[in-house]
Amino acid sequence: MKIYSPDREWPDEYMEVIEQLKTITDPVTGGDVLDSGVIAGLEVNGETLKVWLRFESHAEYNLIGESAIAYSKIIGDIMERFALVKFQNVYVYDLGNNIVGVFENKKYKPEI
Repeated sequence: MKIYSPDREWPDEYMEVIEQLKTITDPVTGGDVLDSGVIAGLEVNGETLKVWLRFESHAEYNLIGESAIAYSKIIGDIMERFALVKFQNVYVYDLGNNIVGVFENKKYKPEI
């Protein structure tokens, strides 16, 4: 995982993902998920994208109320933008490295 920082130099494959993430709105702040600090880290590896969000899914304050709804919307938007559109496999994690969103294309067979 590469820790997300806006002033970091990113390889081209990461820049494509970052540009798409800029179009996802954080429902709590109204800004994009990068500026609001929701994205903690990224990993782009061929047909797989992994995104870490800056929250803990098992923390009580994140499981109730507006935070849970906001994070669900963000996870859904990430899946909508990337799953099958740019990547065959998309995984979204919380800061505890717990999977909070998964899309795996079972029909996809990588070229050997």
